[in-house]
This record gives sequence, structure tokens and C-alpha cells, in this order.
Amino acid sequence: MTRIINALSEISSTYDALFVDLWGCVHDGVRALPDAVAALQAYRASGGIVVLVTNSPKPRAGVEVQLGHFGVPRDAWDTIATSGDSARAAMHRGAVGERIFFIGEDRDMPFFEPIQVVENPVSITLTPLDQATGIVCTGPFDPTADPADLRPQLLYAKQKGMKLLCANPDIVVDRGENREWCAGAVARLYTEMGGESLYFGKPHPPIYDLARRRLSGLGRDIADRNILAIGDGIHTDILGAMGEDIDSLFISGGLARSETQTEGQPDETALHAYLDREKAAPTFTIGHLR
Repeated sequence: MTRIINALSEISSTYDALFVDLWGCVHDGVRALPDAVAALQAYRASGGIVVLVTNSPKPRAGVEVQLGHFGVPRDAWDTIATSGDSARAAMHRGAVGERIFFIGEDRDMPFFEPIQVVENPVSITLTPLDQATGIVCTGPFDPTADPADLRPQLLYAKQKGMKLLCANPDIVVDRGENREWCAGAVARLYTEMGGESLYFGKPHPPIYDLARRRLSGLGRDIADRNILAIGDGIHTDILGAMGEDIDSLFISGGLARSETQTEGQPDETALHAYLDREKAAPTFTIGHLR
């Protein structure tokens, strides 16, 4: 049974590194969350390592710029692992072929920039759907529209046997007070239609492998038992941590705030009912990261 805590400092001395989700934990898609920032700064000041592990389709450099815009200070984290970087590497290795139909917003075009970590990358060309060998999805064309609007294109792609590379397995995020659809919703629909979707972010192994490589890049080889994963996504952050056998801290006041009746802290009865329903077992739970 999950243990409800009041502050990260109650448990942080047990762990040498944190794998921390961003959206809903450190920022709300508009601005930094001050208590979360302070908690991460204090953890780093005590000698801990903070790896930001995000399902953002952006390259690491793009996420760093975004964090600055949101007001997340540089001393709150050490390094970043993004779903986008894992997915980009797979794309440049030819996971969905060379001729790509792109589903996403113009702001995500940096996804297709060359990447140096792949030897002999394939040559990527963006094409109309009827000329494509595969699909890359960083999110719906319009994140406020029903992903089912894409059903005609997805049906055509399925009939042609195309694979869909999902750069962000999240289903939804909350941008301030507004909920938006993510690439995971499109990939889920494609899979339900009988198509093949490829995932590289949480809860799937590639992004955790990348996060461990980021740790190693800092000169720190830390055992999984000494890592704590933090996030508000029960199907991404928590189930992903469970799959990797990593302890987890569930932020109940994020995506599941209604289900867990979180006002400051979660209602214990509602929390356990939610976790039982989702078959999830976070090691710890807190209303908001602090």
C-alpha cells in the first residue's frame, strides 16, 4: 500500500537520484511550480542528482529552452531525458522508413533535425500520406480537437501497413486550466484500429535506458534501488517505474486530482480506490511535489 507523505525531504535521503516528470509536477505548462522547484533545489544541495524524464517530443535542448520560459531555474536539475530524443534516434535508424507523413504542430519541426548519436542515419523526407512509408506523430494537428478526427488518415495508413512512431506516449496534459490531447491518444487510436504504434517514452523501456545513460554521462552509475521516479501520470510515470522496478512517488494533484480528491493532499479512501482501479502501486504519494 502506498505511503502518503507531506514532503519530499521525508524520504529523499534514501535515494541518490530522482527521475522527475515535468508537466504537472515541476510546471503546469505555463509556469513553474515554486514548491516543486524548491524541493528539487534542496535535494540537489544535499548531493542528489535530478534527471528530468519527460515525454515531451522536443529534443533535450528544446526542453531546456522551454524550462527557462516557464521560470524553472537551472539549479533545480542536472540533466534531461526526453521521449523525443529516444524517438528521434529510432526514426533516424529507419524505424518507420525514409518517407514520413508528419502528424503534429509546426513548433515540433525540430524533431526532424539531424542527430549525431546515430551512425549512418537514413535520409528522412517529409511527404504526403499517399507517398509515405511511415508516420511520425508528436501530437495531433490541433491538441484541442478530438483525435478521432484523424481516423480517415489512420485507416489509410493501416491498410498500407505503415508503422506510427509515437514521440509522446502521454494521452493528455493540462496546460494551465486547459486539457489537451497528446500523441499517445493518436497512437492508442491507431493501435485500436489494428495499426502498429512504436513507443519510446514512459512507460516504455527506451526512455529509462536513456535516463540511465544521462546519469552515466554525469559520472554517476546509480543502482535502480537508489533511484526514485516522480510523476503524476499513473499510466506513464508510475506504471513505467513499476516496470523498471524503481520506487515511485505519485503526484496525486496532477492529472488525477479529481479522482483522488486532492485538495492539498489526497483523500485517502479516494486515492486507494483509484490506485486499485488502475492496478498501480506507487511506493509513495503526495498531493503536490514539495
